[in-house]
Amino acid sequence: MASSPDMSDLIAQNLAAIRHRIAQACEKAGRAEADVSLVAVSKFHPLESVEAALKAGQRVFGENRVQEAASKFPQLRDHFPDLRLHIIGGLQTNKALEACQIADMIESLDRPSLSDAIEKAAQKAGRLPELLVQVNTGDEPQKSGIPREEADAFIETSLKKFGPKIRGLMCIPPENEDPASHFRFLRKTGDRHGLPVLSMGMSADFETAIAENATLVRVGSAVFGSRPLPQS
Repeated sequence: MASSPDMSDLIAQNLAAIRHRIAQACEKAGRAEADVSLVAVSKFHPLESVEAALKAGQRVFGENRVQEAASKFPQLRDHFPDLRLHIIGGLQTNKALEACQIADMIESLDRPSLSDAIEKAAQKAGRLPELLVQVNTGDEPQKSGIPREEADAFIETSLKKFGPKIRGLMCIPPENEDPASHFRFLRKTGDRHGLPVLSMGMSADFETAIAENATLVRVGSAVFGSRPLPQS
């Protein structure tokens, strides 16, 4: 089903505005624009919105829920084979197989039980997506992510298990704190382990993240507009 012209135009304009902000942030930080990729967070947004973004040149998308991602992206790959799907939300172990089947990257590897589930799922699926270790930089009990103090050991274990498929780190800083210190912590942790990918920064703070060497920034509402209410 095709998106409406108005929606397509709005999403294309939003994408252009975000790309311009990314370019400005990269210039200010003395970085190449090509070193930062936009992950368009399409959770709760319909297939038509994703298709409009694809037609506007966007290729990397983030989804929180595996089931929702599976309802949109396999059919879009037929027409846009170069699209990349990232699972960015907390992943249940019983969803690991489906995630391995459909995702190009899982950004939320955050505990040993999930690591074991992904290893088994990848063997069954015959493919292993790229992986990011999610670090709970604020040690917030309500959030996913490996605690700060456990991060180095978990990263080392993950590298031994998955090798170069461990591409980097991801974080979501606390809402009521300056994100810069959290981005800096993630950058330094990534540097210690020689990991090139840092997924950090969202609509309100991705310029700050780019200044701290983010390579992936996750932006949703600024691209697609306000999220519809999730289906029950």
